[in-house]
Parts: sequence; C-alpha cells; structure tokens
Amino acid sequence: MTKPSPLSAESYLSRARALAPLIEENADETERSRRLSPAVVEALIDGGFYRMLQPTSLGGAELPLADFAAVIEELAKSDASTAWCLGQCGACAMASAYLDPATAAEVFGPPDGIVAWGPPAPSEARMVDGGYQVTGKWKFASGSYQATWLGAQSFVTDRDGKPQKRDTGAPVIRTMLIPRAQVEVDDNWNVIGLKGTRTDGYSVTDLFVPDRFSFGRDEAPDRREDGLLFKFSTSNVYSVGFAALALGIARRMLDDATATAAGKTAYGTKTSMRDNNVVQAQIGRSEGAIRAARTYLYATTQALWQGMAETPTLSNEQKIEIRLASTWAIQQAASVADTVYHMVGSTAIFEAEPFERRFRDIHTVAQQIQGRQSHFENVGQALLGLDPDAALFTT
Repeated sequence: MTKPSPLSAESYLSRARALAPLIEENADETERSRRLSPAVVEALIDGGFYRMLQPTSLGGAELPLADFAAVIEELAKSDASTAWCLGQCGACAMASAYLDPATAAEVFGPPDGIVAWGPPAPSEARMVDGGYQVTGKWKFASGSYQATWLGAQSFVTDRDGKPQKRDTGAPVIRTMLIPRAQVEVDDNWNVIGLKGTRTDGYSVTDLFVPDRFSFGRDEAPDRREDGLLFKFSTSNVYSVGFAALALGIARRMLDDATATAAGKTAYGTKTSMRDNNVVQAQIGRSEGAIRAARTYLYATTQALWQGMAETPTLSNEQKIEIRLASTWAIQQAASVADTVYHMVGSTAIFEAEPFERRFRDIHTVAQQIQGRQSHFENVGQALLGLDPDAALFTT
C-alpha cells in the first residue's frame, strides 16, 4: 500500500475553509440524523483530515498541536458537531503511534480507517492466550458512526479474574481496538447540543481481542514513535482541540450578531441596533474576550510545544497550564455566546437563524470534561502548593 503524502498545516486550513459551504449545507441533515452526513464524512476522508495526528511513517501529518487546533477552530465555524467528531477521532488516531507498524497499517491505513472511543468504564479484559477476553459497556464514543473501529478502555484482570494493579496501586487499563461490526451500539444520544456527533454508548460481551490490538493509552513503554506530538497525551490534545472548537463557535456567533446588528431595529424601539450604545459595547467587549482567550490558548500551546522540544516530558506545571488555558477559553467562549444570544433578541430563537443551534452546541461543549468549572479550583490548589484533587488534572 502506498502511503499518502502528508499535508501541511496551511493546506489543511485551506481545505477546511473550502469545505465550509458543504458542511453548512449538510448541517440540518447532520442535526436531524444525529450523525455526520455521508457527504461530509466522504469530504473529510478525501481531504485527509483524519490523518492530521497520525505519524508521518504511516502517511500522517503529525501536526503540531496549535496547527491541529486551528483546523478544528475553522471547521467549528461551519458546524460544531463536524468539528467535534474530527477533534475526537483525530486524537484517537494517535493510537497508531502505540501499535506495531503492521497493526497500525491495518487499522489506520485504509482511507476510512477511523477510530472512536469513550472514557474507561466498568469492564473486564481478562488475560488469555494471545490476548484478552473483553466484557464491558462504555459511553460517549463521539463519531462512532463514521468509525470503522471502536476503542474500549478496559480494566485488566489476570486469568483468574484478579484485577491487575500498578506499583502505585492504580488499576491497569488497556485500550482494546475492536472492529465496529463486532460491537453492540446503544442508540442513546438524545441531547440538546452537539446532536450530530452521535456520541452513543457501546458494549461487548466475552469478546476475544488479540494482544496486538491492545495498548496502554499514552503510556511511554508502548509508544513506538518518537515524534514530538506523541510526547503529549491524548488528554492534552482534547483540551486544546475542544477549546479551539469553542472559540470557533463563539467567533461565528459574534460575526453573525455583528452583521445582524448592522441591519436590525428591535421591535418597539426607534434606534437601530447598530446605533445602540449598549449593543456597541457588548460587541466590543465580546471581541476583546475572544481575542484575549484565543491568544492565551495558542500562546500557551506554542510555548509548551517549544518546551517539549527542549525537555521531552511535560511537568505538572505545564499540564496545569494546558488545563487552565483550555478551560478559560471554553468558558470565555460560552460567555460570549450568552451575550450574543441575548443581544440579538428573538432572532436568536429561530432554527433558521445562525444562533439557536450554536448556542446549544457551545453549552454542550462547556458541559464536557475540558470545560469543567472545577478545573479553576484545581489550579488554585496547585498555586497554593497543594495537590490538585482531580487525577485527570495532571494527565
């Protein structure tokens, strides 16, 4: 099989902008069917977008984090569900750096070699000859309907069913890659926002998974690629990518609100929105908030990338920087969306207008792990010399 040539960050951004009309044209179908439309998935595959974070040895682009985030941000301006699925499946593609080359080529080599997964869940991966016997039920596999493989992050037990532990006492978790056809999907994604991600649950019962299709997610002993990208964890990538996504949603909402204000006079008033001092101030403050949050996120990401090049292990302080910058960007983006939603009045509630869906989407983004308000508490704990309560905070 001939490896595809990797694309540059500029090429991906150009392709993302070129896809905007198609993505927006299919947004209603994506929302209605609760999955990306076939036309959009085909365009993303043809554009090589699922290869952004694959190793160059496999024909991937191995994009720096800031470049990956910029592409997700650009796509989010067109449709949040499309950008979310790509952000999720794009980071899952980093699994290719933890598999032997032949297995990585089998899973990720085909044009539609796409992986989706959710977080660890009650499960058992019992050690047997040649692999694991896996039983479990997982949630939140965004993009599972475009994926050809699903990842099952499973708790490992020995042959007698005894849970395996690390030296620290933490459970051993390995990710199992399973063909989607072998997984039972639970159609339960009935939500207010990001409907098109079809983030359903999934399960398997007593399924044999060969050892070569399992790996320790983000675990250095299993990593087979030395590229700078793979020194970062998938959690780091999700944080930066989904923060950029939130900024993209807010950016589009503010741009559309500014255009609306230029031509609308609110019912019962004599002054156009354009000439209203309150509206002017709201637009100005929102513009400042987005620009500041975006600059903070990208400056932090680029500094960490440079720091990793010099010292290829993130310190807890650097992990805290990622979490703070990404959470701040998400929360600021949601705040701007709130301002915009109320500013444009009843225009915001109609499905035909460009606000209602994005308002629901961005508040669904803010409810995810990366947007938790408790991350600020954890930052405060760290700055006060305490250990952050959440283990997730330093991964």
